[in-house]
Amino acid sequence: MLDGLTLDQVRTFVTVVESGSFRSGAQRLSRVQSAVSNAVANLEAELGVALFDRSRHRPVLTPEGQALLANARDILLRVDAMRARARGLNKGIELELSLTVDTLFPIAAVGAALTEVRAAYPSVSIRLAIEPLGGPVTALIEKRSTLAILVGEDFRNPRIALEAIFPIEQVAVVSAKHPLAMKNGVETVSLPDLADHLQIVLSDPTPLSEGRDFGVLSPQTCRVSSQDAKHEMVLAGLGWGRLPLWLVDRDLSEGRLVRLHTRALGRRSQVISEAYLAYRLDEPLGPAAQAFCRSLAAGLPPSA
Repeated sequence: MLDGLTLDQVRTFVTVVESGSFRSGAQRLSRVQSAVSNAVANLEAELGVALFDRSRHRPVLTPEGQALLANARDILLRVDAMRARARGLNKGIELELSLTVDTLFPIAAVGAALTEVRAAYPSVSIRLAIEPLGGPVTALIEKRSTLAILVGEDFRNPRIALEAIFPIEQVAVVSAKHPLAMKNGVETVSLPDLADHLQIVLSDPTPLSEGRDFGVLSPQTCRVSSQDAKHEMVLAGLGWGRLPLWLVDRDLSEGRLVRLHTRALGRRSQVISEAYLAYRLDEPLGPAAQAFCRSLAAGLPPSA
């Protein structure tokens, strides 16, 4: 029987695990250490298993504790989502709509949706940030944004809900005056050919991709902090790189850029990644945020 088990005990257990000790857990919960220890001990008594091995300097999860940690986190996530939904049912119009958008997503679509939101909710101020890679999901985790749009699936988080909204095509391109463009028209560009030239890549403003590189094939790189800078460096002939098709379509049609003819970068030098509308499961979306979601979905091409 688990009639005596409480959400406070479960939350205390998870907090101790995430903070690394009973003392740190007590500090995070703004409680005395003895109260935290008692809560965990009462939970262990209710469950009938030891969650921590206390024989060492720091508490270490027992195999039983490790097995039950996932259940505890799932319980808290579901409860927080329920509370958020309940708050949302009575939530008034928000003062501000904060949004962080992946740099790969067409910003014109965001602008069109925000224009409709402003028409319906003129009192709501808007805060918009454009960030690459782990930036949008970090903004949600840190509660700097209510909504985010992220591209790809490299930064999933169990507390973040994702709704697929649009495919983003990226193409490998180079300036028409770059040496690779000259070779491009004669033969297939090989991986060693790409490695011989500078690759323009985006740098991640967050630690989420630390130790990982996405799509980096050349040992020679120029790392930039924005998609606009990457676009300009490729146009200038500094190096090659992948860019969203919506951004370079005109450059390609007018001959400033050319697609790299290579099998090392996807068929037709193209990869397609899904764009997702993202929000925290434990934070309710207000009327303006919900209106933005509807407007954005309605304004995207039918192929999405």
